[in-house]
Amino acid sequence: MQPPLALPQQYKPTKLKTLPLREQPAYRVSANPAACSLAELLAAVIGGNKQIETAESLLAFCSGDLQRLYRAHVGELAALNGVGQQTAVRIKAALSLGLKLNEPAGVRVTINSPADAAALVQNEMSLLEQEYLRVILLSTRNNVLDVVEVYHGSVNSSQVRIAEVFKPAIRRMAPAIIVVHNHPSGDPTPSPDDVAITRAMVQAGKLLDVQVLDHLVIGNGRWVSLKERGLGFG
Repeated sequence: MQPPLALPQQYKPTKLKTLPLREQPAYRVSANPAACSLAELLAAVIGGNKQIETAESLLAFCSGDLQRLYRAHVGELAALNGVGQQTAVRIKAALSLGLKLNEPAGVRVTINSPADAAALVQNEMSLLEQEYLRVILLSTRNNVLDVVEVYHGSVNSSQVRIAEVFKPAIRRMAPAIIVVHNHPSGDPTPSPDDVAITRAMVQAGKLLDVQVLDHLVIGNGRWVSLKERGLGFG
């Protein structure tokens, strides 16, 4: 007896086709997204006949670490087998959308403590692979007017121009600012450069009549207030 002929590759059913409707990612997400696995959630975002295989490929690429997936460049994801540019963009958009959940909508945020300022930027900035320096612009009542990125790269005293830090505040006539930058290593311990930059910013703020209320260093799940530690705020 002749063995059964193997189906050509293009005719082999995808994993999606072999699942009953109730076990397919889209159905599972519509029923209870909180109960879905990472693979199911990714597959629902990806869509198409090979959504499960593509989701598994992406999770293998990032070793199941969504932070690594978030950090990956769109081009890096698009180059993976079965992903492509459009799917890579959708994945990046979905992950970024998740971060927005912690941002208040239509509510004026007031900063009453270093913890308030850290909560405003912690989720996103702890995921960044390079150092970024941002300025939180505040009103006279410490309401957040804006959060402006002023620099990225190596945040050290030889490269950061103090004038650039204050430019957004001068444009918006903000009377106070909080400076924030991240340490990609995950360790928020302030460096000597961080202290030197803080000292220079505090002195410049006095001349420009813009009060520097604090300088926060963001790490992985942790943050440090230089003001609370008395570093650069002599």
